[in-house]
Amino acid sequence: MPVVTVGGARIPYRLEGSGPVLVLVHGSGRGSVTWESALGHFTGRHTVVLPDLSGSEAAEDDGGEVTVELLATQLAAVLADLGRGPVDVLGYSLGAPVVALLAAHHPELVRRLITLSGWCGPEDPYIRNGITVWRSLAGNPTAFSRYAMLAAFNRSYLNTLDREAVEELATGMPPSADLLRQLDAVLKVDIRAALPRIQAATLVIGCALDALIPVEHSRELAAGIPDSRYAELECGHVARLERPAELAKLVGEFLG
Repeated sequence: MPVVTVGGARIPYRLEGSGPVLVLVHGSGRGSVTWESALGHFTGRHTVVLPDLSGSEAAEDDGGEVTVELLATQLAAVLADLGRGPVDVLGYSLGAPVVALLAAHHPELVRRLITLSGWCGPEDPYIRNGITVWRSLAGNPTAFSRYAMLAAFNRSYLNTLDREAVEELATGMPPSADLLRQLDAVLKVDIRAALPRIQAATLVIGCALDALIPVEHSRELAAGIPDSRYAELECGHVARLERPAELAKLVGEFLG
């Protein structure tokens, strides 16, 4: 597995599939493995690049502060190491402001840009309080993980699952020092000044039933990026599980 060193951090990335390059950037959580269930929807047409940025399980760093600026710098190093010219990039959740910042600062690296369940500023008290409450549950791993499930998935989707599958989701995101660093980064995101500098063709995807990052934030993100397109999925925050085929269709149509 290739690894790049950025500011003392070791950032691994892996490649799956074949075809034009599509980089899938993870949000808060374990890292690139969170894309695993949806990979088959993309690897038939793309060489999918899966980086593990700081805060993910596979990255190695000094345990210091995580910011979107730091993650965008790490992602730029991965793309430079890849050496495949400007590529298509999709960032999910915390990965959305990361890829937007990358496109603003490194237009030579990004051909087309896609954000999913993203946001651009720190001023929404709903997000700030939701993340703060979630973070405050770190001393109770069961409550922390169950809160994560309720924030991430919409009620209708959970009601389609059997009890065993729900319990698996309810225990799937225990607190860790790295995850808490990522949540701290969420609270500090402010990329609004960078949005007008984005030159890449952009698709912003919002999730209409998102209880973690309300869909209005994706609409705000689209409004701030020149000539961007906007699309919406009828799902909660985790579109890759709730609507993987529809997500892949939107991405495929945009990338052509």
